[in-house]
Amino acid sequence: MDFAGGLNERFLCVAPLQRHSNEMTTRRRFYAAPPAFEPADKIVTLGTDETRHARNVLRLKPGDDVYVFDGEGHEYRCRLAAFDHHAARLDLIETVEPARPESRLNLTLAVALLKGEKFDLVVQKATELGATRLIPIVTARADVRIRDERDTERKLVRWRRIVLESIKQCGRAQLMKIDAPEMFESVLTIPEDDDHLRLMFAERDGSPLSKFAAGLSSRPEKLTALIGSEGGWTDDEISRAREQDWKIVTLGGRTLRAETAAIVIAALLQHAFGDLV
Repeated sequence: MDFAGGLNERFLCVAPLQRHSNEMTTRRRFYAAPPAFEPADKIVTLGTDETRHARNVLRLKPGDDVYVFDGEGHEYRCRLAAFDHHAARLDLIETVEPARPESRLNLTLAVALLKGEKFDLVVQKATELGATRLIPIVTARADVRIRDERDTERKLVRWRRIVLESIKQCGRAQLMKIDAPEMFESVLTIPEDDDHLRLMFAERDGSPLSKFAAGLSSRPEKLTALIGSEGGWTDDEISRAREQDWKIVTLGGRTLRAETAAIVIAALLQHAFGDLV
């Protein structure tokens, strides 16, 4: 990102990962989007929600050190300068390594819509497990239907709040992207190339994931996983995915709840191709 590059080069030195190793698990972390940073003045301004949390929940005072990440993979050690009515001004001290690096696997999970807290759980755990992107999809047997644009917006606001809370807790500095719900047919058209593997996880008509992974000649850099609802995929959906050259894989004999399957699949893929060892 040009902004971050300019920030680092103009006035910040990069702190080694070990420099604040004793703080890795106790960082008081806040999020500020890139426009909130003012490199020329070496300050960053927190928004209303983050300011409220700093002042009313953590009861921070001017002079306290905190960490701020920009959602694009960069993190900074800062010092609280002052509170305003709805904002907090922080002095930028130095660039630091995020407490948790990003996975080397660019992982997209395309998950059938689930009811309420079930999909919330998928959002939270996908973030913690290092997914890059989450696409809610409308399938033939999906548990939820989108009523209108207002319904979509409400869901997005909730999911993005869960992503932010999870990012702050797990130590990542890059926000997981979460899309507006898409139709199954649209997701099938996600392009494939030499470095992009596309997998549909189904309860039948596929190869075991372990056998499929063992047969690959190289580690994929990018992977999209299609994960169905409680009712699974229809025969027509599996057939159409196969026609679009998606690889059909299975997890074996166990029957998993849809939200459990999504979490397990993310963990297995990070173990096989990412950084979960």
